[in-house]
Amino acid sequence: MAHLRPRGRRLLAVPLGLTLAAALALLPGAASAASAPEPGGGSAAADETLSYVVNTRTDHRTIDRVEDAIADADGSVVVAYKKIGVFVAHSTNPDFAEELRDVRGVQSAGATRTAPLKPSGTLETSAPDVYEGAAQARSEDPDVEPLENEQWDLPAIGADKAHKVTTGSRDVTVGVIDTGVDDTHPDLKANFSAEQSASCVGGVADTSEGAWRPFDPQGDYHGTHVAGEIAAARNGVGVAGVAPGVQVASLKVSEPDTALFFAEAVVCAFVFAGDNGIEITNNSYYVDPWLYNCLDDPDQRAIVDAVNRASKYAMNKGTLHFAAAGNSNDDLASDEIVDDSSPDDSTPVERTIDPSECWDVPTQLPGIVTVSATGVNDDKSYYSSYGKRVVDLAAPGGDGYQIPDTPSKNGRILSTLPENKYGWLQGTSMATPHAAGVAALLKSEHRWLSPTLLHLMMKGQADNPGCPDFYDPDGNGVEDSTCTGGERFNGFYGAGIVDAYDAVRR
Repeated sequence: MAHLRPRGRRLLAVPLGLTLAAALALLPGAASAASAPEPGGGSAAADETLSYVVNTRTDHRTIDRVEDAIADADGSVVVAYKKIGVFVAHSTNPDFAEELRDVRGVQSAGATRTAPLKPSGTLETSAPDVYEGAAQARSEDPDVEPLENEQWDLPAIGADKAHKVTTGSRDVTVGVIDTGVDDTHPDLKANFSAEQSASCVGGVADTSEGAWRPFDPQGDYHGTHVAGEIAAARNGVGVAGVAPGVQVASLKVSEPDTALFFAEAVVCAFVFAGDNGIEITNNSYYVDPWLYNCLDDPDQRAIVDAVNRASKYAMNKGTLHFAAAGNSNDDLASDEIVDDSSPDDSTPVERTIDPSECWDVPTQLPGIVTVSATGVNDDKSYYSSYGKRVVDLAAPGGDGYQIPDTPSKNGRILSTLPENKYGWLQGTSMATPHAAGVAALLKSEHRWLSPTLLHLMMKGQADNPGCPDFYDPDGNGVEDSTCTGGERFNGFYGAGIVDAYDAVRR
């Protein structure tokens, strides 16, 4: 699933002009369809620091033993999440992971990247389609946002009708695990929860003022766009979010020099979300450097293990996670997929993988709600990945082939951008916050819902178009994807397209 890369990396939004369910069983002998390259071409070279996760039993004796072993292997502990048995460590020792795997109580250990740690730098990216003059737009009608006539996605899921019932509760917070959020934006500042925000870059939560904001407002626009889709306020300015009365928090995890999302940062974000009362998280990315993490590779297995532990920890604390299905039009339920993009922090090597044994993280982790994308016609977006029993729900993510009846005729998703701007993007990155926003409305109405029950109720309110007879979004006469399943559950839509109005009126 070689995700398209709007910022030269792996956030799940398609750039301008382009448009398991299985339980985690980290057992010895789990096999992938092909062997994967070793980190850094084998291991870290001398005097080159790599970052590692070391996953252990959680009893005190094991924790103390592993701390000593990390030091003995010439490593240093960056942070220890002792409640889930995850250590983040740095070392220049090329044999560090192998030595730690031999320590009693260690269940997996591996490098989280294939290239040495680098100092921070600037990020150059392609720009989204900016709505010129939008920052000055004001509405005379307090019930209608000035740019709402460009938001075909709100009526597509009944969000406009839902807002007449409820706009959501400020007691509900959605954590945006992403590139950071510009909380000074006029459409976001009223609904932003600074107390529940942090930077997790490097694996350690930094809650100092503004640490959660983008490193580069011009390049790191993704998280702000996602936040606006969820909770842009109904305030007579700009756009409206799916749940404009709930709060959003920013959990920044992208690195400043590469904009990659590494496991240690995502582990930090999930644990922080669970510990700080965040009920829902939005995950519109995959964990770098591997598009798929194969369980028979010790490094990739350690990444899966660490992120899964953190995800489960947050779920046990009451947090439900939503994740994007991907932008490669890949069937995640197929027998094999060619990945030619990994590792994306060094030199990619083409490999053929079995997606049932090599996982897109966090998308394919147990308990994660996986979201595919649709356009204005409710058809699957041409780029959206899919898969029966992998995709749980679908939501508007935009599609350049599906043209709405709006002033601009722009089939993508309009939302907030840093520095008081607005713009269009499309991708499963945009679909996921629509689903998370509906979940926030549902949680607002039923505060007692556990993550499991919220997940089930989300599926219960969804509307399923069923599989198309012939899927040909570009009209060239060639079927681009094959949908399997029935009207209740299928590979394109899962249980169906989210319905905000049904979610709040039932």
